[in-house]
Amino acid sequence: MSFGIKPLGDRIVIKREEAEEKTESGIILTSQSKEKPQIAEVVAVGPGEKDHPVTVKPGDRVIFSQYGGLEIKYEGEQYIILTQRDIYATID
Repeated sequence: MSFGIKPLGDRIVIKREEAEEKTESGIILTSQSKEKPQIAEVVAVGPGEKDHPVTVKPGDRVIFSQYGGLEIKYEGEQYIILTQRDIYATID
């Protein structure tokens, strides 16, 4: 899927899943108390590098580092650009 951002090298563009609006017990959370999920969908991937081939593909759901990457806003949507080293696992 091409949407305008073309990552370079082993960089990957992800879109974070939405935070939960309420707890399991039904308490509605304010925006300050919502925990940012560390699960995202891969939107675009770079071509990789000789020593660092990219092993994820657009559409994959991944778990990523809370402190990794660069958060950007593009066409009204929030994305994160990070390297593959900041991705810990894929989710089936």
